[in-house]
Amino acid sequence: MAKLTKSYIDRIPLPSPTDTGKATQTFYRDDTLPGFGLRVGSGGTKAFFIERRVNGRVKRISIGRYGALTPTQARTKAQEMLGDIAMGNDPAAKKQAIKAQNITLELAFQDYLTARKDLKEGTLKNYRKCIYGCLTDWQPKRLVDITKDMVEQRHRELGQKAPARANNTMRVLRAIFNHAIAKYEYTNGEPILTVNPVDRLSQSRAWYTNEKRRTLLAAHELNDWYQATLTLSYDVTRDYLHFLLFTGLRKMEAASLTWKQIDFKAATFTITDTKNRDPHTLPLTDFLINLLKHRLKYSDGSPWVFPSPLHEGEHLRDPRGATEIIGKAIGRPFKLHDLRRTFVTIAESLDIPAYALKQLINHRNPNDVTAGYIISSVERIRIPMQRIENFILERI
Repeated sequence: MAKLTKSYIDRIPLPSPTDTGKATQTFYRDDTLPGFGLRVGSGGTKAFFIERRVNGRVKRISIGRYGALTPTQARTKAQEMLGDIAMGNDPAAKKQAIKAQNITLELAFQDYLTARKDLKEGTLKNYRKCIYGCLTDWQPKRLVDITKDMVEQRHRELGQKAPARANNTMRVLRAIFNHAIAKYEYTNGEPILTVNPVDRLSQSRAWYTNEKRRTLLAAHELNDWYQATLTLSYDVTRDYLHFLLFTGLRKMEAASLTWKQIDFKAATFTITDTKNRDPHTLPLTDFLINLLKHRLKYSDGSPWVFPSPLHEGEHLRDPRGATEIIGKAIGRPFKLHDLRRTFVTIAESLDIPAYALKQLINHRNPNDVTAGYIISSVERIRIPMQRIENFILERI
């Protein structure tokens, strides 16, 4: 073997690929600096490396490609790395630690999303809105450079216009930092990040207080609301709103309902993609059966029960124009989630048993041990569902 000089490296032929076309590589080791070498691939790449026993194992650590580095530069770097190993250090681990220290918010966010494979589309959309909308200028910043003062100031700036969004953004940032603290560490196992800067908001009690919405339709408002829905120009939206009121579903659970989820024979329908990921089966009452049969008659082959009027092949989205029309008709702002609160309030006023009510709205309390032993069939809630329907029908 010879010394790895430019003239020597330029004369090295490329190894031939295997008969199956698989790439191969050949290793050339310098005879003047033990542990320094060159890897030559059949694809045309030539890259310098060092090879040494580290912590009882032989490791081959890349230095850089020939061309980007001259043989002299690579040799100098190799001497530094070999000297580092001689001092008991691991250059590969050091390189990894430096890489981790330089991780940016954008890269850490993508890493977090990769780890959280179970996030629902709505959650992903919210997270991206927080990072790409409220922390755009922070994306190229290293996590180690994001300070408590920066967090406190940005939270205050966002809160001047949208307190809820300010809180939400910082909760997402806190989750990213917690993930980074757990993942990125030095070779001795110590975390590279030891402090989550978002903790400042809890320590200083700077979180904004969010008033939970409590609006719903009172019994005397049901008729005005119902009459307002009949004025809507798109009857799919009208039926969608009626479906929400008579089932208590969340808006996207109903909007994304397909005909495959409906069983007319058993008089039930099932929501498969729920907030708590538990499939949710509800009985079809007389009003709901008639509503769905009407929708099926005019479905024109669409897989969606409530197809979008604006986007062909998609389901209905948030009908803001309709909610504004209804809000004006009843004399106050109206939100779709008001219908879920109305459904639950009516159920409670009818003294429907607590566990039946939980089943109706698919609520799960992990601290309720008793609930885990109760196996309820859909027939258990058919009568309560009908009682709620009767209450509404008597008032519209």
